Amino acid sequence: MSIHVLLADDHELFLEGLKELILKAPDIELAGQARDGLEALEQTALMEPDVVLMDMTMPRLNGIQATRQIAEKFPGIRVLVLSMHGDRELVVESLKAGARGYILKECTSDELYTAIRAVVAGQYYLTPSVLPALIEDYLRLLQAEAKSSASPLSDREQDVLKLLVKGLNAKQIAARLDISKNTVDTHRRRIMDKVGCNSMAELTRYAIREGYLDLSLGRSASRRGASGPPAAGGRGSPDRRAAPPYRP
Repeated sequence: MSIHVLLADDHELFLEGLKELILKAPDIELAGQARDGLEALEQTALMEPDVVLMDMTMPRLNGIQATRQIAEKFPGIRVLVLSMHGDRELVVESLKAGARGYILKECTSDELYTAIRAVVAGQYYLTPSVLPALIEDYLRLLQAEAKSSASPLSDREQDVLKLLVKGLNAKQIAARLDISKNTVDTHRRRIMDKVGCNSMAELTRYAIREGYLDLSLGRSASRRGASGPPAAGGRGSPDRRAAPPYRP
């Protein structure tokens, strides 16, 4: 079964050469042609091709605008962009508009045929020369997502949180981190606000969930304490006794 292709390009000489290439392919037929974006939209509605081979810079309606309208009105028709521009922004905007592929006018006839067959089969096709820019965009997106999902707490706030949930009071934390007690109190309030906790119990649960508090360390310490010498005598000596509690 032949693939019917509509050509949309405002350069007459290029359009004639493109027609010759299409006619040489045994499984591809020319459905029609358009010389601007608006005509491409009209011809798409009239001819119902399988693929619209779309130029980007055309009068009346540019390629992105025409692609968007075709994708919305005729979702079963594939748009394959054929442009002389390989700019990252243009490629991304074309794909956002609904194009299923993007190739450059410098491509070979074999790549043109491959791209047409790929988009008809429901695949995406991108000419290799535009891939590096798209990969860079994708990596930047991943980095942005990683930053947005990172802890909302600053490094110092994380230090304070770890000590808070271990049971240290503000004075002890201040001494440990070499900061003032008031600074510790300020950090504690900010931590509670940022993570949405209203009590130390909630804050402790948050710390466990986010990995700030390792419960296995506490269990290990408990096991060591249970098997070790009694603390009251000190050094395990039976002659030593714990001092009586201080009474004022």
